[in-house]
Amino acid sequence: MADTFFDEQSAQSQIKAAIVADYFWAWASVMIQTQRRYPQHAQRIAYVDLFAGPGRYENGAASTPLLIMQRAAADPQIRDRLVAIFNDKDAANVRSLETEINQIPGIEQLRYPPEISTGEVGEQLVQRFASAKLIPTFLFVDPFGYKGLSLQLVQSVLKDWGCDCVFFFNYNRISMGLGNSVVEDHMDALFGKQRADQLRERFALRRLAPHEREAFIVEEMQAALEEMGGEYVLPFRFRNPAGTRTTHHLFFVSKHFRGYEIMRDVMYKHSRKEGTVANFEYNPADERWPSLFELLRPLGDLEDLLLADCAGTTTRLRPLFETHSKGKGYVLKNYREVLCRLEQEGKIRMEPPCPPRRRGTIGANVTITFPAGGE
Repeated sequence: MADTFFDEQSAQSQIKAAIVADYFWAWASVMIQTQRRYPQHAQRIAYVDLFAGPGRYENGAASTPLLIMQRAAADPQIRDRLVAIFNDKDAANVRSLETEINQIPGIEQLRYPPEISTGEVGEQLVQRFASAKLIPTFLFVDPFGYKGLSLQLVQSVLKDWGCDCVFFFNYNRISMGLGNSVVEDHMDALFGKQRADQLRERFALRRLAPHEREAFIVEEMQAALEEMGGEYVLPFRFRNPAGTRTTHHLFFVSKHFRGYEIMRDVMYKHSRKEGTVANFEYNPADERWPSLFELLRPLGDLEDLLLADCAGTTTRLRPLFETHSKGKGYVLKNYREVLCRLEQEGKIRMEPPCPPRRRGTIGANVTITFPAGGE
C-alpha cells in the first residue's frame, strides 16, 4: 500500500494539503510582521517536512512541499526569509521532489536554497532539534504509518518561540498498534509509556464500541501533547469516502493562542458546518471525553456557557475570546454573534450600547458586562 500512496491525490489529501498550506501562510505573515518590529532578531522562518514524499502525485497534482515552494518563490517576503527543510526515507521520492522544486519559476531567487535529504526520522534528528535554538519553525510530520512520530520529536521543535506543529495521526494503524507487542516501542514513543500502558490495559479489560475506542485514543493523545507543553491542541478528523469510519486525524499543536486561533479558523473553513458552527469532523463524543465534547457543542450552548462562566464580570471581546474559547469549537464570529444576541435580549450590557453602536459589531473598546448569577 505504501508504494501506491502517492498514485493519486484523494479529496482527503487535497483538504489536508489545503489546511497545512493555509496555516503556513497565515503563520508566516504573523512571524514576518513580528520580525519587522524586532529587526535585531533573526529575519528567517522555517518550514520542515520530514516525510515529504515526491513532488507530484501520479495524476500530476502538486504535493504539499511543492505547493509551499511554488508560493514561496512568488512572494518576495517569503523567499527572503524561508528556510525549507525536506526529508524522505525513499531516495526516489527525494529525487522527484528535488526535480520538481528546481523547475519552479523563480526558485533561484530564494535566499536560502531548500535542504532536501534522505533518511529515517529517529532519535538522532530529535536530538539535533532539541539541542538547537530554532528560528520560528512550522513542522509538518506526515508519516505513512507512525514510525518516527513521537512526543519527543514534537517537543524538540515546540520548545522554541514561534514554533508550531501539525502531524498526521493514522488512527487505524495506531489503534491496531496498541494491541501489538511488536510495535510497543513506537506506541510508547507516541503516547508516553505510562499512557500507552493505560490504554492497553483499558482495551484488554473492556471491549469498546469503535467510536468509544477512537474517542479514548484521541483524548489521550491530546492530553499527552498538553502535558509535554502543547498548551493549545486541535484535532481534525477525516472519514473514509463512504463516511462510515475514521481513517485518520490531523493534530495541531502550539504554545500560543494566536496560532490556535489561526488554525481553528483554517479548520473551520474546511469543515462541514451545522448552521454557523463547524463540527471540524471531530469524533462522536459525550461527557466521558470532555475535550471532544466541548468541541462539538452547538451554538446555542455558547449563550448558557457565557452567562454562567462570566457571571458578574466586565470584559472586552478579545480577552474574553482568548480566555473562554480554549478547547471549544467556536470561532470569533460565533462569539460576536452570540454576544450581540444576548445584548438584544437584555441579558448582558455593552458600553457603548447598540444603538448608537452599529448592529452586529463589537469594537475593541466596547465593554461587556455580565449580570451576577441569578439576576
